[in-house]
Amino acid sequence: MNGPIAHLSRRYRFSASHRLHVDAISPEQNREMFGKCNNPFGHGHNYIAQVTFSGPVDVATGMVTNLADLDSFAQRELLEHFDHANLNSLEFFRDRVPSTENVCVELWRMFAEYPYAKLERVRVEETGNNSFDYFGEGAKIQHEE
Repeated sequence: MNGPIAHLSRRYRFSASHRLHVDAISPEQNREMFGKCNNPFGHGHNYIAQVTFSGPVDVATGMVTNLADLDSFAQRELLEHFDHANLNSLEFFRDRVPSTENVCVELWRMFAEYPYAKLERVRVEETGNNSFDYFGEGAKIQHEE
């Protein structure tokens, strides 16, 4: 018999730079659309990615998933690629602007492959004022009260 379903959230920190720029529009349009985030030399953030999983609480361990397994997965899939990287140079963003919204979508794609629990949400904090959530393709918008 499966135990009760619980949610687990885990946070990972990484530092990366990016430039918000669309080649298909003029330099003036890019500056107007992205402002200082269109700096030709890029700019950096200390990101915090939070992933939330759900699953039955294992009767023997009392856990939704083994944190060592999750941390190992995050190290291999997220941190080895994103930490101290220029996001524009990563294959993930070859055809997409490396906005934090697109970072959320990419992290969803990565963490959806984690085999031991169900991914429910990815949140990426870009600054103290900006955070972005992604709940998967086709998810209804959820508002926090």
